[in-house]
Amino acid sequence: MGLTYLQAKEELLTDSGTDCQQFFKDNGYILELGYYELLHKNCSEARKLFSSIAENDIRANWGAYLASLCNNHISGYPSYMEIRNFFEVDLQLLLNYYLGDYVENICSYSEILGDINSEVYKYMGRVFLKNNYTTLGLIYLRQGEDCFYKDPELHYLFAEYYYKIKDYETAKMYINRCLRLLPEYYPAIKLYKILETL
Repeated sequence: MGLTYLQAKEELLTDSGTDCQQFFKDNGYILELGYYELLHKNCSEARKLFSSIAENDIRANWGAYLASLCNNHISGYPSYMEIRNFFEVDLQLLLNYYLGDYVENICSYSEILGDINSEVYKYMGRVFLKNNYTTLGLIYLRQGEDCFYKDPELHYLFAEYYYKIKDYETAKMYINRCLRLLPEYYPAIKLYKILETL
């Protein structure tokens, strides 16, 4: 019995097999096939696939740009909403596939992406922090701080960073800043309670 769409998608997202490629081809899932090609280091084929449906699919339009970016050759620009909706998820996906060269290429274009949507620094900081690249995470959070000082989530991410490196006093300072801006922000409340016990 063959794969279902959900099984094929799970296989793609977790890099747990290659059966999904044939499933996507056989069933006309161009977007998913584009991601398969991108994640298996075939940027030009991925870009071709994404471009073939980009006119009617915002994710595919972003995918075509991402494929160019990963290949260290940008063409055109993504929209604010494309970065907001897809950047962070795709950066995490590239890390899941251990595509460090792609991630490095993306980092080299962070200023261009930041000019379109300055939240990109926060997205990059969060992804790097979650994957234990704490120093790199801090670098991007600092860049975000220049643009979004009043963003409670940004202060929360700083608190997470300082919590990870066991600088609990600085973590508390950032949690307090976060909670002053948004008193009901649950992740901050939860981390605050942890910090109070230390």
